[in-house]
Amino acid sequence: MVARVVPVDPFDLVVFGATGDLARRKLIPALYHRLHDGQMPDSARIVGAARSDLTREAFRNMAAEALKEFVGPADLDPETVSRFLSCIDYARVDASSDAGWSELAAAMPPEPGRVRAFYLSVAPRFFGPMAERIHAAGLSGADSRIVIEKPLGHDLASARALNATLAEHFHEHQVYRIDHYLGKETVQNLMALRFANALFEPLWNARHIDHVQITVAESVGVEGRGPYYDGVGAMRDMVQNHMLQLLCLIAMEPPGRFEPDAVRDEKLKVLRALAPHDHPEDVVRGQYAAANGTAGYRDDAEAPESRTESYVALKAEVANWRWSGVPFYLRTGKRLRARVSEIAVAFKEAPHSIFPAASGRWAQNVLAIRLQPDEGITLGMTIKDPGPGGMRLAPAVLDMTFADAMSSSKLRMPDAYERLVMDVIRGDQTLFMRGDEVEAAWEWVDPIIAGWEERGDRPVSYDPGSSGPEDALMLLHRDGRRWREIAT
Repeated sequence: MVARVVPVDPFDLVVFGATGDLARRKLIPALYHRLHDGQMPDSARIVGAARSDLTREAFRNMAAEALKEFVGPADLDPETVSRFLSCIDYARVDASSDAGWSELAAAMPPEPGRVRAFYLSVAPRFFGPMAERIHAAGLSGADSRIVIEKPLGHDLASARALNATLAEHFHEHQVYRIDHYLGKETVQNLMALRFANALFEPLWNARHIDHVQITVAESVGVEGRGPYYDGVGAMRDMVQNHMLQLLCLIAMEPPGRFEPDAVRDEKLKVLRALAPHDHPEDVVRGQYAAANGTAGYRDDAEAPESRTESYVALKAEVANWRWSGVPFYLRTGKRLRARVSEIAVAFKEAPHSIFPAASGRWAQNVLAIRLQPDEGITLGMTIKDPGPGGMRLAPAVLDMTFADAMSSSKLRMPDAYERLVMDVIRGDQTLFMRGDEVEAAWEWVDPIIAGWEERGDRPVSYDPGSSGPEDALMLLHRDGRRWREIAT
């Protein structure tokens, strides 16, 4: 494997909420790696902005500590660390008031052609007001970009209101709605697998595919962010954004060109083709219980009567010619058996077996795209068991685990944020959601949530360390199928 680094031009990046967890764990290490690998120039400027009363040196010390904690020792080169810290500045800015904005503008005089990006690593309620303040302070211009994290609204109405506010101050091509799942190497390889190989595209339809499973399982609970999570739940936190985006990449038609709007046009068509969810039995909500000294969801969320789901499993249908009759099964949950994110495309069995029953049963062909951990792609096949003694069928796996390939070539697997932040600077929106995509996803999700509230549904309990509620197993058993095992 060969890694090719394409340098970007000098830029300014203002990270609002720079003293927060996302900046420390992800953004600062990601930017360091881009400098270390020669993609980010030394003349780039990273401005941390937060309410904390810090000096430039104090913030640089904080960044240095973040690098020690979240960058591997093999990549922590003292000379590169020194170069990186010299790129960092700090500004005291209050997201909820006008304090500090004029000082930030004075410290950043415009330079023609120099990209200026604003990363809003802050609570979602500040997205709209901060877009207004960035514009009012004279910080936005033709080469400006604004980056916002999910959740992008709490429902369709709030998503539309946010999009309208952003549109007042930035053009759509300047707005980057980031979803870190789309920056993962395996997700990008999914598009290469589909559209750069003649092997799969003829089979990528209802005639040959039996069903698709998308799993995002977490082994941790909601401790530390329980009160926030209790106002959101698994449907809003994971399904509406990450999981529907993965579904779109699986189900989309080939775009005419690999360009941002061409790709996003096709994803939007998938979201608008999702059949309305009229069958409550096709959605399972769960909430992890307390067991073996482990706190339950309600304890973690500090909400004894909570009806918020920490687990969702559902069956979706893309109502178009390519996918008619193919179920898409989605599940996500906390405090499950293992941390794993995977897309599994299960193909139909061969129409006729020429082999005698004594030779064994063949395995279903399953293309599994693993996002985490150990990113990679596998394809389940049936082969002849080696050796004499007649025809004996046995399962085998074609394995392309990226971690193994990177290890053998001594390359490091870049974090998703490294790719996405550099895409912002390059002005490439291919891996970012467009405003109409966000609204279309809410249009499908909102009625499901409304149905729960109208019926007064309570999530069913499931044991921590399990695969989720029994009801979720029945969701597939009714269709004569089974969930893939959640395992590392």
